[in-house]
Amino acid sequence: MSATVFDTLAQRLTTAGIPYDVLRHAPVFTSQEAAAIRGTSLSSGAKALICKADDRFVMFVLPADRKLASKAARQQTGIKSLRFATREEVLELTSLTPGSIPPFGSSFGLVTYCDRGLANEPRINFNAGDHSISLSLTYSDYTRAEPLTLGNFAE
Repeated sequence: MSATVFDTLAQRLTTAGIPYDVLRHAPVFTSQEAAAIRGTSLSSGAKALICKADDRFVMFVLPADRKLASKAARQQTGIKSLRFATREEVLELTSLTPGSIPPFGSSFGLVTYCDRGLANEPRINFNAGDHSISLSLTYSDYTRAEPLTLGNFAE
């Protein structure tokens, strides 16, 4: 039996000595539903967006109450062409459906661009490869666990 994305991520964090909390809950499909079931602020959600950037795929991580500022993202990264990946592309790249993707692009061979606004949250929350499993960890531990390029990518 192959390890799930959740199992792999939990092992990665444990091996790195990074503490995290796991919450198992009813399936959620929007950031608003996730925040409500977790009992957390919408802004503490780490929303992972997979985008086609020129000829490659990348991940943008934003506070869940914000949206991608495409022009700013292109200007700060040098990307000329930027679009959201299709549901099919996301599934092919990650084996996951949108809304269940953890904010760890490196787990999928993707560069991770993280909006600086996420640092305003002491803890971040996200689905961990499953619509029914959330992880929570401190923002500072997240920055230790994932190689990030920081910028102002949200509006």
